[in-house]
Amino acid sequence: MPAQEKPNFLWSLFTFKCPRCRRGPMFSQPNPWKLKETLKMPHTCPECSQPFELEVGFWYGTGYVSYGLSFFMSLGTFLLWWLLVGLSTEDHRFFYWMAINAVFLIVMQPWIMRLSRVVYLYIFVTYDGDYRQTKVKEFDYETGSYYRKPDEDETPPEK
Repeated sequence: MPAQEKPNFLWSLFTFKCPRCRRGPMFSQPNPWKLKETLKMPHTCPECSQPFELEVGFWYGTGYVSYGLSFFMSLGTFLLWWLLVGLSTEDHRFFYWMAINAVFLIVMQPWIMRLSRVVYLYIFVTYDGDYRQTKVKEFDYETGSYYRKPDEDETPPEK
């Protein structure tokens, strides 16, 4: 059986693929602008069984990633506007850019939210070419066990 080719990092990132196998989709709905299902994800990758939520509250860090992505997208539109149109407050070109950039960021927000989740998970989980034979990346405890109530015959730890 021939060895599988390593998927391209940027292609996997921008098509929202699992960081471990770079093949399984991270989101249930491929269209990010279907707003009721924008962030709907399976618990594990359908290809390699990598859990996507590594710990309780894992996705809170994506706010910082989303902020950075929005900042760099705004910087890109600013430079593009400056080169193509120019900047001036006297004829309101700067304010036109601000309005167009605000609308652009609002329209792109579902895509930015998804990309920030993917980038954040790529920080913690690396590509594994032999993912079928190796164990998935996990943290010290399982997310499901965090919510589980202790059994009645278990005594709570003393403080």
